Amino acid sequence: QVRLVESGGGFVQPGGSLRLSCVVSGISFSINAVGWFRQAPGKQRELVAIINSDRTTNYADSVKGRFAITRDNAKNTVYLQMHSLKPEDTAVYYCNIPGRTTWGQGTQVTVSS
Repeated sequence: QVRLVESGGGFVQPGGSLRLSCVVSGISFSINAVGWFRQAPGKQRELVAIINSDRTTNYADSVKGRFAITRDNAKNTVYLQMHSLKPEDTAVYYCNIPGRTTWGQGTQVTVSS
């Protein structure tokens, strides 16, 4: 059974930083791409960043230069380091395997003064 568990969210002031973690189980982690997604209130879920099995990455334009996605295959974990956070980054953040339609509970990120 595939399972992804997100953690690391919280409340932060604009300009602050957070690091999200996603622990993956039930699949061959190292050969799969993993993405971070987010959903803000009243908006559709969107892809924030994705890391492929070869560690190549892609980012949404809105987070380029501020967020960094990395993976640790030994720990079956994907990270999202977020810097220079803005109020518009406020959302529930989820990780998932691209194409998978089951979602976890996510982790809330709130950026506010």
